[in-house]
Amino acid sequence: MKSGIKIITGVWLLVICVLVSCKKSGGGSTPPPSATLPALSGADVTRARTTAAGTMRFYLVLSKASASAVSAKYTLVAGTATTPRDFTAGAGTISIPANETSAFIDVAITGDSLRQADIFFTVQLSDPVNCTIGSPSFKGIISSADGTYLPTDNTGYTTPTTYPGYTMVWSDEFSGNVIDQTNWNFETGGSGWGNHELENYTGRPQNAFQSNGNLIIEARKEDLGGNNYTSARMTTYNKRTFTYGRIDIRAKLPVAKGMWPALWMLGSDIATNPWPKCGEIDIMELIGTNPKQVIGSMHWPLADGSNGTINNAYQLATEDFSQQFHVFSIIWIQNSIQFFVDDQLYFTGTSASISSGTYAFNHPYFFIMNVAVGGDWPGPPDATTVFPQRMFVDYVRVFQ
Repeated sequence: MKSGIKIITGVWLLVICVLVSCKKSGGGSTPPPSATLPALSGADVTRARTTAAGTMRFYLVLSKASASAVSAKYTLVAGTATTPRDFTAGAGTISIPANETSAFIDVAITGDSLRQADIFFTVQLSDPVNCTIGSPSFKGIISSADGTYLPTDNTGYTTPTTYPGYTMVWSDEFSGNVIDQTNWNFETGGSGWGNHELENYTGRPQNAFQSNGNLIIEARKEDLGGNNYTSARMTTYNKRTFTYGRIDIRAKLPVAKGMWPALWMLGSDIATNPWPKCGEIDIMELIGTNPKQVIGSMHWPLADGSNGTINNAYQLATEDFSQQFHVFSIIWIQNSIQFFVDDQLYFTGTSASISSGTYAFNHPYFFIMNVAVGGDWPGPPDATTVFPQRMFVDYVRVFQ
């Protein structure tokens, strides 16, 4: 009987101990283990920039609802985006009421038209209450890739607006905010253009626009219509055609691997006399693997109808053609074309140079300006080619 009484007493002592222990653990002074708390997370946000100020909204989300209110502090930290130029700095507390799972932070973004690479700032979270931090930082990315303003250094060679014995009969100084479509057409598509080129030509302002007194043709690495690159190809076909005279084009060129900028002309009878019968005058072509060299060429039909070519190259002594503006010119008279860079004659083609076929350069021609990506001559871009690549054209002038 005594031993039984001891057992019963021990059981009651154990029950009492358990009840006391449970009461202690159920008190409000000890928080639950962090593994049971919801995690507060955010994510990167990208916003396209416009000329007007705007707002970038970041949503903060809990991994699960909480029976208690949740909060954390946030701080906006400058990166390549700075304050106050790009965004408004700030700090504060984000709060989510009990039984809810999300809240947001609004950040003021300043307006700007500058075309530039993406810039960013960082949202940092700290000091969580009734939650853990799932993502301690995330980015606000301001995308300015489609900005309409793009200045460039204007240094380099320039030519006059008058020459003795000549009158300027047409020019485009690219001084307005939009491309003059009474002068220019856009040829579009990604068919390879007879050279196995890799770009899709578009008429979008992403690929051709005017800014700060220049026309800019911009090649981008982006997927469009089955092509991995985009660019622009502009012509004056059926709008501005010329026979003979002095032609000056002031431009700064892209020189990376796989780039093929060109300033050139085709015979305006191309619809009835397909290339090469119509003739081709390449005022300037540059192959990106030769950044200091441009080539002037003449193409005509040989006796068998195939392409005939005569050309020569002009080489810079030190810098390459992307660093300053240069003027690419021809002086074109009956049966002769002279090619110049910065008024330096480097090539002359005449009717006497044509030993086979028909001299095709005594009739009207129209202008073409384009930046090709890849193709049989330059080959494709490689890891050294950083996009976007741009050709800046200051003016096109025709004197007769």
